[in-house]
Amino acid sequence: MNFTVGFKPLLGDAHSMDNLEKQLICPICLEMFSKPVVILPCQHNLCRKCANDVFQASNPLWQSRGSTTVSSGGRFRCPSCRHEVVLDRHGVYGLQRNLLVENIIDIYKQESSRPLHSKAEQHLMCEEHEEEKINIYCLSCEVPTCSLCKVFGAHKDCEVAPLPTIYKRQKSELSDGIAMLVAGNDRVQAVITQMEEVCQTIEDNSRRQKQLLTQRFEALCAVLEERKAELLQALAREQEQKLQRVRGLIRQYGDHLEASSKLVESAIQSMEEPQMALYLQQAKELINKVGTMSKVELAGRPEPGYESMDQFTVSVEHVAEMLRTIDFQAGASGEEEDEEVALEGEEGSAGPEEERPDGPE
Repeated sequence: MNFTVGFKPLLGDAHSMDNLEKQLICPICLEMFSKPVVILPCQHNLCRKCANDVFQASNPLWQSRGSTTVSSGGRFRCPSCRHEVVLDRHGVYGLQRNLLVENIIDIYKQESSRPLHSKAEQHLMCEEHEEEKINIYCLSCEVPTCSLCKVFGAHKDCEVAPLPTIYKRQKSELSDGIAMLVAGNDRVQAVITQMEEVCQTIEDNSRRQKQLLTQRFEALCAVLEERKAELLQALAREQEQKLQRVRGLIRQYGDHLEASSKLVESAIQSMEEPQMALYLQQAKELINKVGTMSKVELAGRPEPGYESMDQFTVSVEHVAEMLRTIDFQAGASGEEEDEEVALEGEEGSAGPEEERPDGPE
């Protein structure tokens, strides 16, 4: 159904009144503010009823059954600027009334002979019946039309309803839809806030686990360094023992060699003695000494392979392979891991000296 809109010429004052009315439209119900009018902290205005509807849609748990009031505080967002409004236990009834706007509304209604919507509806004329105003709504075709169209025209077989009834119904549906959309936006914003908190928590937990991981690998390196020092100490002890034995043999053999050389020198000097009687006096003693010296048994030499230190070879391949298998424990919480590390630390500090041998196995 096509129809034309014919706006009659308006005076300058009437045009100003129309502009004023646009400033007095509630962003929720899209109608002129209905008293009482509340002013939000962001300086935007709402009908208190509309503010209560938005608040209850955003805070369903605070909505009292069978009542339009709330018994405790909460929060919602301004539909105009999305500023968060925090309410006390009085709910929307704790918001300050904007008496200035209410007074302007009273003055406007006194100065305006007819509401803005009534004026606009006067100029909605049927295109097929130019003298007929659009005053009914075709439910079948979902378009506004006039009475003649229902009686004689294209909508004579359609179901119709009064235009104000459909107007109020759709206005209410749109208002409810806006309130639900605002509430949905608040929920989406809450989800975004929660996910941002999750991101922050992930960063904090990752930082903490990195620190724990670093500490544990440093502790593992400290254990390796400690064990390396112990093995080096055992190797040094074995080295010192072998060196002391061999050096003792060297001193023993050296002393024997020195004594034998002196005896040989004395025997040679005695053999050069030209007088037989004098030689014979010394020869018997020298012969005995030489015989005794030649029969002296020295301590045995080190057995073959005594100098080898191969028994101190350490095999670390299996340990290296085990270290390569270190991985994260699935499902283990940080507190449980900390307790396990603490227990292992206590056990390690109590028993390693008894279990660890002085030398390699």
